[in-house]
Amino acid sequence: MSYNVLIVDDSRITRCVVRKSIAMSGVALGEVYEAGNGKEALAVLGAKWVDIVFSDLSMPEMGGLELVERMAADQLLLSIPVVVVSSEQSERLAAELKSRGVRGYVRKPFRPESLREVITEVLGRPQ
Repeated sequence: MSYNVLIVDDSRITRCVVRKSIAMSGVALGEVYEAGNGKEALAVLGAKWVDIVFSDLSMPEMGGLELVERMAADQLLLSIPVVVVSSEQSERLAAELKSRGVRGYVRKPFRPESLREVITEVLGRPQ
């Protein structure tokens, strides 16, 4: 089974690194969509089928936390898991994000295997 992924980060380079890391991890990819902030991500989510979202926290216009909150308030988007990919190292922040509905947390820098593990854990389907 292949997964449609949305990568949300204001850095084009980071989006590329996440995309390549997921591909290198061995996860079967379907479509990979990209957005530069939460506002763009909501537009993609409104138009495309997405299995999982990887999002940074700090972005212009709409950050990752507001994106998670908007998705949680929308019945169509509520079930799409969000994984935060961030350089923040705070355990307290990770716990707060999970309490708000974030399904996974990957710290930068990361290994491709870390993304595979979180995809398997979050989606609960074998690769």
